Amino acid sequence: METTAVILEGPRKLSTGALRLVDPGATDLVVQVSHSGISTGTEKLFWSGLMPPFPGMGYPLVPGYEAAGEVMEAAPATGYRPGDRVFVPGANCYDGAHGLFGGASRTLITNADRVTRIDPATGAEGALLALAATARHALAGPEHALPELIVGHGVLGRLLARLTIAAGGKPPTVWEIDADRQGGSEGYDVIHPDTDDRRDYCTIFDASGSAGLLNDLIARCAKGGEVVLAGFYAEDLKFSFPPAFMREVRLRIAAEWTPDDLVATRDLIESGSLSLGGLITHHAKAKDATAAYDTAFTDPTCLKMILNWEGSA
Repeated sequence: METTAVILEGPRKLSTGALRLVDPGATDLVVQVSHSGISTGTEKLFWSGLMPPFPGMGYPLVPGYEAAGEVMEAAPATGYRPGDRVFVPGANCYDGAHGLFGGASRTLITNADRVTRIDPATGAEGALLALAATARHALAGPEHALPELIVGHGVLGRLLARLTIAAGGKPPTVWEIDADRQGGSEGYDVIHPDTDDRRDYCTIFDASGSAGLLNDLIARCAKGGEVVLAGFYAEDLKFSFPPAFMREVRLRIAAEWTPDDLVATRDLIESGSLSLGGLITHHAKAKDATAAYDTAFTDPTCLKMILNWEGSA
């Protein structure tokens, strides 16, 4: 079995091409992808060659961990049937390419335990489930306070703000330095950090991925405040100890979603508590992936780029 996939041969060497798929096993599903998302965090680091050493990485690779599609083949033991709409967080199913993420492909083979059923009505927005679940993971937990300040009004920052409000929290303040990204808020204020005089935030969530902001964020904390690192950072994180010492600041790292986060986030979406509307700003056909990835990573007006695989081989 072969598929058309996005193949990253090396930094900035990206194209679509044919790859052979491994044979499905008794617990696998064969999924035909309709839409996949392009991550401006980890995928950008692979594309640019700036990704720090990471288990399983290597070129050539198939990027992408945001795929939505339809089950084409399913063994009875999987509990799925052909026609089921599912979200797939990537797959390692290729002969001749690494599948560290592996979701940017027309056809995927993956263990049924990795996929999540989604409402067919979600369409292209179904590919956003992992990113929404990552935001939910950062917020979840009995000891975790909701953010008072969110840094960055990209897709992750917007999801953090929407989930905070959905959880019954006070609408957070969101910082954004790019004027093109300051719009689109839903029930919360987006401001430039230079206009913010507060120095008493109890909980700050950084969704910017910028390694150089930590001292500035610590300076905005109340005594005993917490800074949550919700982005992915290619550079070493450093901070001045005395200000953090004086404030007794706590630092927390929020990793990626868990399977429970995927299910919980799906339920929030399907109940109407969380909207994914307005987050996808750009669409491209899969055959135009080279230009689409360049736009996703270099155009500041692009919040989320979605590849449409329908009609691909």
